[in-house]
Amino acid sequence: MEEISIQDTTNKNNLLLLVTLRWLAVGGQVVTIAAAQAWFDIELPLIPMAGVLLFLVLLNLVSLIRSRSSPHITSTELFLGLLLDVAALTMQLYLSGGATNPFISLFLLQVILGAVLLQSPLTWTLVAVTSACFVGLTAFHHDIALFSQGLASAGGAWPRVFDLYLAGTFICFLLASVLAVSFVTRINTNLRRRDARLSDLRQKSAEEDHIVRMGLLASGAAHELGTPLATLSVILNDWQHMPANQPQAEFLDEVAEMQAAVGRCKEIVSRILLTAGEARGEGAKRTTLVRFLDDVVDDWRRAHPDRTIDYANHIMDDVAIASDTAIKQSLFNVFDNALEASPQWVGIDVACHDGLLTVTVQDRGPGFAPDILTRFGKPYQSTKNRPGSGLGLFLTVNVARKLGGRVTAGNNPAGGATVELRLPIESLVIEDTDDGR
Repeated sequence: MEEISIQDTTNKNNLLLLVTLRWLAVGGQVVTIAAAQAWFDIELPLIPMAGVLLFLVLLNLVSLIRSRSSPHITSTELFLGLLLDVAALTMQLYLSGGATNPFISLFLLQVILGAVLLQSPLTWTLVAVTSACFVGLTAFHHDIALFSQGLASAGGAWPRVFDLYLAGTFICFLLASVLAVSFVTRINTNLRRRDARLSDLRQKSAEEDHIVRMGLLASGAAHELGTPLATLSVILNDWQHMPANQPQAEFLDEVAEMQAAVGRCKEIVSRILLTAGEARGEGAKRTTLVRFLDDVVDDWRRAHPDRTIDYANHIMDDVAIASDTAIKQSLFNVFDNALEASPQWVGIDVACHDGLLTVTVQDRGPGFAPDILTRFGKPYQSTKNRPGSGLGLFLTVNVARKLGGRVTAGNNPAGGATVELRLPIESLVIEDTDDGR
């Protein structure tokens, strides 16, 4: 899929704002021309002015098509759009008195929009163009007859002309002020959204970099531990089969316990390497969603045989998935956190609704502190005074995010806490092939 940058999104929103401003300009010009003709008896070249309005309408339609056909809008396109607006305004002013028209100060609105939307070189170019148009209109313009010949010859025209000029200047000032405040405010809102999104991306990048560094550290530690664990396993196996140790049943039992512990350590090392993409054995196995979740809970139960764990699986429509070690470890992280908060009871409930797998984990502990809930999912957010605390849920949140899901947490009204993991089922499902593999 084509990637859309933050700047493209901001430019597209700003282009749509210019389209809105252009519609208002067309409507305002229609009203102004009609009022000049009907109320002030000012004769204007209506056909050429209508042609300029038609040009603005066509420019807007082209801009709308452009915004919908491609998500990539450049600053140069915004600059060209403003130049065409300046050209249309210049032509309308040329047809209606040139620099003597009080609406000539609308050039300033174009400059303000350029200063907000464009880079400095393009903005100064726009300033130069509008200044040249202003100077040109002082010398070249179409003269208009403000009043009928009878009124002009009566000697009372000039006071009325001056009053009309003041009224036009005030209307122009009011119009420019309202439009400038309205649109610059909306443009600044677009820019703030862009900055907020950039800040979000920087935060996520920092978190992902943190995860990569932790993964490299864990992978290196797993490699380093592999050799001594293998040595211990060989030594314990030799002790178990030495003839001199056969009569010592108690000693052999202790050796068997040590072998089980070493085997558990080797399994953890393998899991770390598998999660880091350096599997020592087979890769992910094909299973079903119900079987995978049941196996995860059973494995965790075996590690905590003396705890009360209420598990309910409400999934009715089973689907084929790949057993993902990262998801398994993420669930273990949530289970372990609940068990630490509530050693006597943990409730686990799984269900599927609207294409989402929902795993709800509850405990009867003291619940989350308010500041922990506010920063939930950030690294090292924990009330445990141990080095490295707070990484489990951080990793779980990031695994869920990578799969298009999310993790939420909250406190229960009756006490305890609830953590809910939601994952789109389509991110886990294996499509069946024709040969059934």
